[in-house]
Amino acid sequence: MSNTIRLSIPGMKCGGCVSAIEKALSDQAGVVSSQVDLATKTALVESDIAFGVLSDVVKAAGFDSTELSVVQESASA
Repeated sequence: MSNTIRLSIPGMKCGGCVSAIEKALSDQAGVVSSQVDLATKTALVESDIAFGVLSDVVKAAGFDSTELSVVQESASA
């Protein structure tokens, strides 16, 4: 089952920040997709891994994050 989790990433300041976070998330096993938005300082991540793991990935990229919501839960095909 995969979840789409919305994260708040308040430390983003530029396109380079977005790129670093997107790369870190896309390189993580279990992440299906991610969309990072500089304007809202959020990321939507579809994955089958827990928020704690996603938070660690974002932290390794140099940013703090908090979970805003689980947008949806869907069964994997």
